[in-house]
Amino acid sequence: MSDAISVTHNAKPQAASIKSFFIIWFGQLISVTGTGLTRFALGVWVYQMTGSATKFALTEVFAALPAILIFPLAGILIDRHNRRWIMILSDAGSGLSTLMIALLLKWGHLALWEIYAVAAIKSICAAFQWPAYSALVTVIVPRQHLARVSGMMQFSEALAQTMAPALAGVLIAVVKIWGVIFIDVASFSFAVIMLGLAVTPPFVPDANVLNPTVSWTSRLLFGWKYIRQRPPFMALLIFFAITNFLTGIIIILSTPMVLAFASVQVLGGVLSFAGLGMLVGSLLMSVWGGPKKLIQGVLVPELVLGMAIIVAGSRPYPVLVASMVFLFSFCLPIILSCSQAIWQRNVGPEVQGRVFAVRRMIAWSTLPLAYSIAGPLADRVFLPLVRPGSHLYTVLIPLLGTGPGRGIGLIFWGAGICVLITTLLAYCYPPLSQIEEQHLPVNR
Repeated sequence: MSDAISVTHNAKPQAASIKSFFIIWFGQLISVTGTGLTRFALGVWVYQMTGSATKFALTEVFAALPAILIFPLAGILIDRHNRRWIMILSDAGSGLSTLMIALLLKWGHLALWEIYAVAAIKSICAAFQWPAYSALVTVIVPRQHLARVSGMMQFSEALAQTMAPALAGVLIAVVKIWGVIFIDVASFSFAVIMLGLAVTPPFVPDANVLNPTVSWTSRLLFGWKYIRQRPPFMALLIFFAITNFLTGIIIILSTPMVLAFASVQVLGGVLSFAGLGMLVGSLLMSVWGGPKKLIQGVLVPELVLGMAIIVAGSRPYPVLVASMVFLFSFCLPIILSCSQAIWQRNVGPEVQGRVFAVRRMIAWSTLPLAYSIAGPLADRVFLPLVRPGSHLYTVLIPLLGTGPGRGIGLIFWGAGICVLITTLLAYCYPPLSQIEEQHLPVNR
């Protein structure tokens, strides 16, 4: 692509066999599935022991915040050291912390604070693992296949989301919760072995990150400066920060909305459709590889996703909600895979650790805010608007229907409309809509 963003590469992707990617990918697939088993099992344990939704939710906070805070430092180390070894150490660290939980649970000494501590440790390991994985894939996989393998990486997440809860439910009855967690330890061990078997190109660190005259402050800010100096990347990052905030609210409120008018069994079916949608979307990307113009694979599905959110909030019908949840989840891996390929194709591999770490930190930074305000918005702002007697009741009911959960349905309408507006504005902003035709400065 002669008019693409200029980059330099330390190693040609064609120099390494794509077979190495499949070896690493399969190990990570097993590891992610094992992590899904542990997440489900520990969630059951925390809720059974405390009966507190707040204490249960805190596990997600401890699993997210440490990674967000440590991403810039992780990016520096990823660009200084061999990415494959960073992945090995990250998987080993997660496995050892999980083993600690399994042993404490087996011996009957597990406390809630220990779960929070281990969640924080695993979060820190994940802060190193994902950017290292993404940067390593760039130098292993030929450029034209990056969108396709990004789809495969999304498929791993979707398969774990679909299979892990049901599989964990069966395994808990057979080997108890501590046995399920031991299986996760084994899955991390398998991932480490696969990484050891993979053959990757020699790692060449970026000279700038090794320069002793460069201050740590400059190194920490490198990823942010890199993105800020390139308006197309900055626009794409802001786009995802906004849409992550909006979809974060929707994801966290989906469960209470469905439970307002349906049973737990129906909720389980709706969540299964979510996993199925991700599987189908990921498989499509793995086979198709995305459109020729990858930004279209981001913006067009985002429009569909926004419409799905609006329709899901329109009526308290389980079949309608399940079908829209499927469509929503189907679009996600296409959006994420195309975005990932844009970054991988147009950022030099030698700086991807720092750039990708800051990219994820900013994109994820809006999620804690979304999770924090979703509940109060539903209970204190939107629910009163759909109660009989409110000034807007007669206007809103034709749009939302009647019955429980209509306050959250109104939030779905608002979030979906905001997604559509944000995406249309992105189309109207040439640096973003034409990101693959931009001439941007090279890595410094």
